[in-house]
Amino acid sequence: QVQLVESGGGLVQAGGSLRLSCAASGRSFNRYAMAWFRQAPGKKREFVAAMRWNGIITGYADSVKGRFTISRDNAKNTVYLQMNSLKAEDTAVYYCAAAPPGTSAIREDEYTHWGQGTQVTVSS
Repeated sequence: QVQLVESGGGLVQAGGSLRLSCAASGRSFNRYAMAWFRQAPGKKREFVAAMRWNGIITGYADSVKGRFTISRDNAKNTVYLQMNSLKAEDTAVYYCAAAPPGTSAIREDEYTHWGQGTQVTVSS
């Protein structure tokens, strides 16, 4: 079982940066694929970025390519999302998610563990 707790959200001006962290508990964390999703008010949850257990990045949403970077530190059981050049449209609740070993980690329905979310607000 993996439990996830996000942190690092907040209010930032457009053009600024934030780094989100997701601390995971559980012995098998380093075998799970990890991802970040986000949900803006009135919109469906959308994929942001994902990384397999071995560090291979499976992809970024087109809207964040070149601005966001996903990384993980298996020794610290933590996954990060570095967000640069933030825009007002990046405002959302950001969720960390984990997919068990053996999944492709591409589809949202493969992610079985979710954090509670952290709010990111970008003022224009």
